[in-house]
Amino acid sequence: MAELGRLVLRSRAPGLAWRIPAALALVLVGKMAGVWAPVMLGEAIDRLAPTLGHVGHAASLGAGFLGLALGFAGLRLLAAVAPNAREAIFTSVSQATMARAATETFAHALNLSLDFHQSKQTGALARIIERGARSTDFLIRSLVFSLGPTAIELVLAMGVMAVRLDWRFAGATFLTIIIYTLTTFRITDWRLGHRRQLNESDSRAAGLSVDAMINYETVKTFGAEERIVTRYARAMADYVRASVQANTSLSLLNAVQAGILNVGLGLMVVLAGLEVLQGHMRIGEITTAVFLVIGLYGPLAMLGFNYREIRQAFIDMEQMVALTAVAPDILDSADSVNLPPATGQGANLRFEDVGFQHDARSAGLAQVSFEIPAGKTTAIVGPSGAGKTTVVRLALRLLDPQLGRVVLDGLDMRAIRQDSLRRAVALVPQDVALFNETLAANIGFARPDASMEEIRAAADAAELGGFIDSLPSGMTTMVGERGLKLSGGERQRVGIARALLANPRLLILDEATSALDGPTEAAIQATLRKVRTGRSTLVIAHRLSTIVDADEILVLRRGKVVERGTHADLLDQGGEYAALWRRQTRER
Repeated sequence: MAELGRLVLRSRAPGLAWRIPAALALVLVGKMAGVWAPVMLGEAIDRLAPTLGHVGHAASLGAGFLGLALGFAGLRLLAAVAPNAREAIFTSVSQATMARAATETFAHALNLSLDFHQSKQTGALARIIERGARSTDFLIRSLVFSLGPTAIELVLAMGVMAVRLDWRFAGATFLTIIIYTLTTFRITDWRLGHRRQLNESDSRAAGLSVDAMINYETVKTFGAEERIVTRYARAMADYVRASVQANTSLSLLNAVQAGILNVGLGLMVVLAGLEVLQGHMRIGEITTAVFLVIGLYGPLAMLGFNYREIRQAFIDMEQMVALTAVAPDILDSADSVNLPPATGQGANLRFEDVGFQHDARSAGLAQVSFEIPAGKTTAIVGPSGAGKTTVVRLALRLLDPQLGRVVLDGLDMRAIRQDSLRRAVALVPQDVALFNETLAANIGFARPDASMEEIRAAADAAELGGFIDSLPSGMTTMVGERGLKLSGGERQRVGIARALLANPRLLILDEATSALDGPTEAAIQATLRKVRTGRSTLVIAHRLSTIVDADEILVLRRGKVVERGTHADLLDQGGEYAALWRRQTRER
């Protein structure tokens, strides 16, 4: 509840300061009007009763009856209008709170580490954010505007019964509501297990479907459609089973609730009738009692639903809060600073005795040291699992070293503001990730303020010009989810264009031309050699022919630098690099 209150205050809804008290006042006014309306109706009937069989009395009592009847109608109207007015006033607050919860959780999730996202299913994570945000709106409406007002109405109604009718009516009503509430809570608690199974099966089915859609190409490649559909069908069968259990138990709850309420109402009517026969009550007071009880039964009928949904909403909100409680691995320190202005000569990058150990691997990086002087190119080669990807992630500060430090232009990366660092470093990965947007939007993602001319120039530099001109929609062509409408080589060229548009001082190429054909690769390599001017370059390569002109080549094995030097130096050494070169040149 405390977190919910803080979310409401952070919602920044327009008129927040007056909307909350106004909505609460309308709730109170509506409930008071709803309780007092039956009293006025009973008074009106009692005023009318003496006129039966006495025509002469009609004129004298008619005006009083008319006034009370109009008062009853007015109070009923006020009781009906107040919740709608409250809804109109408070909706902007509840919706702003829901939006704030979703935005904050989404932003926090984006700031979490790669390890976190690699261990989570995208669909399940999206559902946690979605359900958690929706739960805030439901909790506000249920706790503040449903259960709370119902409790107020109960106290007011029992007070009226005790003062104007008989304490036994208040006692009978209270006893009925206690039995109803306890029974509802017991059955609802039993039903929560079914609801939890329903949510788990729903999340599992959603995770499977999103995972399969994201990896559509892999599914098709291995002909696994039937296998994936079978798994999805199994998850949906679990969902159907849980849904049937949940709905059956709901029907049981509704039947028990209806039985308790109707038995209570019947006892109330019998008690009132006996009181009238004994001359202790008037006919109008029976109407008052019945309408008061019926007025209470309306919101009580939703008690089971509200209690169940509130419990579930708290579970959903707890999952969202637990997600926001996961601390990001990479944070700006309080004294972090921006990088110094670019010199136009490139960045100086140094790894100083860097060590990093992954939780899921036996080998990481161990005392890796190297330097990329401004304007120079350093290449890293080695077998899979040698630590090349870890070096890239450390250079991008997607990871922080556990030992040693990574220094960019004289500053420890941990002391640099992340937004400043991201503007200075650009990556062209082996598998370029694209948004389901236009070519122009995907290239321009690196610099949102870039003009169309600058975007086209970057595309031309990445050898995309001819391809774009061949498309009917040109730069406005949609690339599909994750760029699946493009070939692997086209996606890589888009990634290169995006990095070139960013104009970084440090360019990282992680197998950036692996999906290109020979002539295109040669053209791109020529382009990359040109764009290295004025910037430093870190190249991860398997094909050694792409790095023969690097200023320094490092050979990694099991997280350690085992060889270093120029291409010619390494060939002369006759070590691992020379053996790999001979093997690749023979294969060609």
